[in-house]
Amino acid sequence: MFVDTNVLVYARVLEAPNHDLARELLGRAMAGGEPVQLSRHVLREYLAVMTRPQTWPVPVTREEVLQDVERLAANVRILEDGPVVTEALVALCRDVPAAGKQIHDANIVATMLVHGVRQLLTFNAADFQRYGGRVEVLTGDLGSETQCPLRAAT
Repeated sequence: MFVDTNVLVYARVLEAPNHDLARELLGRAMAGGEPVQLSRHVLREYLAVMTRPQTWPVPVTREEVLQDVERLAANVRILEDGPVVTEALVALCRDVPAAGKQIHDANIVATMLVHGVRQLLTFNAADFQRYGGRVEVLTGDLGSETQCPLRAAT
């Protein structure tokens, strides 16, 4: 299962929408039989989101964010998004109208397709509707509980 950046952010930030659900879903995904997968693109996006000026009451320090990325990289399967993914992205954008910020989502789908991953855990299901049956968007029950790999800001 591939995990979108918003799930990581919501799981990390106590005041984020869907914080408890994000932590539960991410924890369950980590406990499941299938590997949890991210791309380097998602890790970079997580760094960008979490290190820009924050509006939540309990800020997360830059060092904590860097530690999050190290912990994630050590505990999930990282899918490379090199030249083959770029080719898949271009082909996908020819098939499915995407522009601007939508290219980030298209890159996630292209990465998933190249690596044979079908399931995507995200809170932005509507953003992925345009890709039809190419990916299965998950936001519901994923099985048994375990620890979320991110620490909640306290």
